[in-house]
Amino acid sequence: MKEYQIIVLAKQVPDTRNVGKNAMKADGTVNRSVLPAIFNPEDLHALEQAIRIKDEFPKSTITILTMGPVRAAEILREGLYRGADAGILLTDRAFAGSDTLATSYALSCAIKKIGNYDIIICGRQAIDGDTAQVGPQVAEKLGIPQITYAEEIISLTDDKIQVKRRLEHGVEVLEGTFPILITVNNSAPHCRPRHAKRLMKYKHTSTLSESQDKSEDYLVTSMGNQYIIKEWGVNDIECDREQLGLGGSPTKVKKVENIVFQAKESLKLEDNDEDINELMKELITSHIIG
Repeated sequence: MKEYQIIVLAKQVPDTRNVGKNAMKADGTVNRSVLPAIFNPEDLHALEQAIRIKDEFPKSTITILTMGPVRAAEILREGLYRGADAGILLTDRAFAGSDTLATSYALSCAIKKIGNYDIIICGRQAIDGDTAQVGPQVAEKLGIPQITYAEEIISLTDDKIQVKRRLEHGVEVLEGTFPILITVNNSAPHCRPRHAKRLMKYKHTSTLSESQDKSEDYLVTSMGNQYIIKEWGVNDIECDREQLGLGGSPTKVKKVENIVFQAKESLKLEDNDEDINELMKELITSHIIG
């Protein structure tokens, strides 16, 4: 039976869906202490597509790759709980301040180190940046084809993959050849929940830095823990340091403003045609619509 080597790109992001007045600091940076860190939602959609491939082709393997601080290992464990086989954390101070160009460069270097892969799957975009640039940039740097806005992977054969993608005015079905990168839309199926047996199996999985923080690195190493999450820094991947981090990021943020919308007045509507018609008239008269 055919087997596929799948890499899922994921990101740990602040939960920007619950932004309040204290979400930004005085210097314009994100106040992460008031925003919980979560698995980027669209990357979870991507993980589900990868697991579905593995459901159909059980010998396939799924590796989750993320770049971030040591705490980002939490989403790698989350991926293991749901169906992934391995996790790699790309972490180093040299990566700090990376924009999409520097991030995609670092990720592409890590993927080259992984070597053998057929499909790279990631979310369309992250909710903290909303650029939808990293996935396509990774594909360009690797020199492989890409299909964006995917909603469903329809079929796989020895040399082709068929994907349905969601566009603004409808859907289309595309075919691509391996290796290929696919970005997954938020209209794709949600990721399945944690599996109880996998949770018990991987709940003590950690990176080397996490083990050292707990003074457990000797114990883990001596026991030969096969589930330890790989941790790679700049010296572990072949890359040009000048293209990493803040120095390798051409994007410069000139100013950030914290704007909180407040309602000046409210209108209560009843569930009847008369109130709805009055609302439509008001919106048309004020040129909000029409």
